Amino acid sequence: MTVAVEDLALETRLLDEDGEPVGTLPELADAWLRELLVHMLRVRCVDQRMLKLQRAGRIGFVGSMLGQEASMVGTAAALGERDWLWSGLREGGAALMRGLPLSEYVAQMYCNSNDTAKGRQMCNHLQHKGSHYPSWSSVIGTQIPHGVGAAYAAKVRGLDEVHGIYFGDGATSSNGFHSGLNFAAVWKVPAVFVCVDNGWAISVPSSEQTATTDYASKAEAYGLPGFRVDGNDVLACHAAMSTLVERARAGKGPALLVVETYRMMGHSSSDDPTKYRDDAEVAAWERKDPLRRYARFLEKRGLAASDELETLETRLNTEIDEVIHAQEAARPMALKSLVEDVYSAVPQHLRRQYNDFIRIAERYGDAQPGDGAFPL
Repeated sequence: MTVAVEDLALETRLLDEDGEPVGTLPELADAWLRELLVHMLRVRCVDQRMLKLQRAGRIGFVGSMLGQEASMVGTAAALGERDWLWSGLREGGAALMRGLPLSEYVAQMYCNSNDTAKGRQMCNHLQHKGSHYPSWSSVIGTQIPHGVGAAYAAKVRGLDEVHGIYFGDGATSSNGFHSGLNFAAVWKVPAVFVCVDNGWAISVPSSEQTATTDYASKAEAYGLPGFRVDGNDVLACHAAMSTLVERARAGKGPALLVVETYRMMGHSSSDDPTKYRDDAEVAAWERKDPLRRYARFLEKRGLAASDELETLETRLNTEIDEVIHAQEAARPMALKSLVEDVYSAVPQHLRRQYNDFIRIAERYGDAQPGDGAFPL
């Protein structure tokens, strides 16, 4: 099916659920098509490992990406190195694909001494300067106006970059969505808004969150085009995002892309989805698994063996486990970092407060050894 808006005609689906082409496939190199599978499977393997660590009490929080690998990897793969990705929650796997080292990813999950956020963010709140991936906030929708402001700055400065701004369907009810899309359209910024419609805003279904049945139609009120694609079809996600990224880069303004997928797990590791959704619904979406669909497509093209997923999974899990063991053995973040980085030199009043903290910890005991008092 093709959806036409303005001068654009985007295919909503390129592969059916059995991996058979149903649209005109873009010209893509065989090696790149295979690499796409590796990126998707890496996301799943990392996700499963992190969830097991959380359940074992070794890390604190995980926002599972299971079932959304195609929407995440497909759209993010359309962004260039100079472009930016503003995350809503589950886009950490896209950051891995764009250059975030796995060791840095895992270090942040442990909030250890290798964590580039220095333990100041709860785990699963990633950031990476090298791939233009700003730290995200748990406050819903706040990244939308932030991304719009950065895109406007890029336009003013004449930079050739596009900002991919990601959020869930629940964020369309936030103030950030309204103000962000409104200003983006008025200023004609180089941005693509990616609404990941996974069916649930934590425990609230779309039917109870909005009266419209199509999130893409919300774009019309702000004066920008809106499209939707099958979010479990990685090639459709990539093709649509590529078109909209190049449109934005050419100065034609922002667009809204809705990727329709499903969140197979809970909203987070703190959530129990069995309390609010039907098991039959989950089972129906499990049969639409994006990884199996894409693997079948590659197999039919002679680009993957029938046991490709199993072979790759073994290799990837070995790599991931090595990183986990290294980061789990890393030292904790130095306690003195609590009072550093605000001033060029830690002022006297913060030194006194920290030293008082150390004395109390030494007197009553603490779960973590201190770093020693500051000289006063």
